[in-house]
Amino acid sequence: MKRLFAFFLVLCLGATAQGASFSISRLKYAGGGDWYNDPDEETNLEKELVTRAKINARIDREVVSLQDDDLFSHPFLYITGHGNISFSENEVTRLREFLTKGGFLYADDDYGMDESFKREMKKVFPEKAWVELPFDHPIYHCFYDFPNGLPKTHEHYPGAPHGYALFHEGRMIVFYTYNSNITDGWTAVHNDPPEKREEALKMGVNIVWYVLTH
Repeated sequence: MKRLFAFFLVLCLGATAQGASFSISRLKYAGGGDWYNDPDEETNLEKELVTRAKINARIDREVVSLQDDDLFSHPFLYITGHGNISFSENEVTRLREFLTKGGFLYADDDYGMDESFKREMKKVFPEKAWVELPFDHPIYHCFYDFPNGLPKTHEHYPGAPHGYALFHEGRMIVFYTYNSNITDGWTAVHNDPPEKREEALKMGVNIVWYVLTH
């Protein structure tokens, strides 16, 4: 299964690859949080992936839950929201299997999901601890250069943004952006300044490029 995911992701880097395309799949969850907010974020970033990085991205909104039979056909999951996140016992097992067999999860705190997200991820990986990535980590330099780490799109809390990761056998399996909210910059609905949106989109390209090349 791990080789299948790797093969799929490598193919996505070629715009002329036959039968493979990259997509970002929004993760639907229970608990009351608004997993569905700003639904055009992913498709807007996918358009940028095509034009900027020549990634064979599929411009199509996809929603998946951890219970879905085709979960493993969605190698790149994205989770966000403002409220509570809750995984069932079966979902915990499914997410652990998904991530340890080659899948990837990107999480962006849209203000208010931090406590529940970390709580639920501790159920998935009780033996793992979050690692804050240093500014020289490749995810900040692999396509665009961010010498000071994550950009900050929205001011939710005072202070700098933080990028955390979970690793499995040396591979990053989860990337979590906190106090940054770059995904709000992937949509125009918040009327962010153009320079803020540009930073957010560039960081989004970096995240995807890193996942596809590591």
